[in-house]
Amino acid sequence: MILHLALAADWHATGPGGYQVSTLGKTLQEVGFIHCSHDRAQLDQVAATFYAGVTEPMLVLHIDPTGLDVREENGFPHLYGPLPTASVTAAHPYSPVRPA
Repeated sequence: MILHLALAADWHATGPGGYQVSTLGKTLQEVGFIHCSHDRAQLDQVAATFYAGVTEPMLVLHIDPTGLDVREENGFPHLYGPLPTASVTAAHPYSPVRPA
């Protein structure tokens, strides 16, 4: 299982060609891959780096990578190609961890 942080609006707008957002404001076509994470710690790192200040709802997509072109690069999984909606096993609201 791998994870992807998505704006809820982007995920809900997914068409028949699959989800094609790499990260905030960047498409698969622009970047060449979809950023993913191995675990919550990496996901929080992505959120802090790319989504700081975002106030709209975000989702954590849980992805079954079976049959997908996923490559390990710089410690993170990258998906080369659109994300088929059938490969998403769950989507949960994302809440960043707040310091105590």
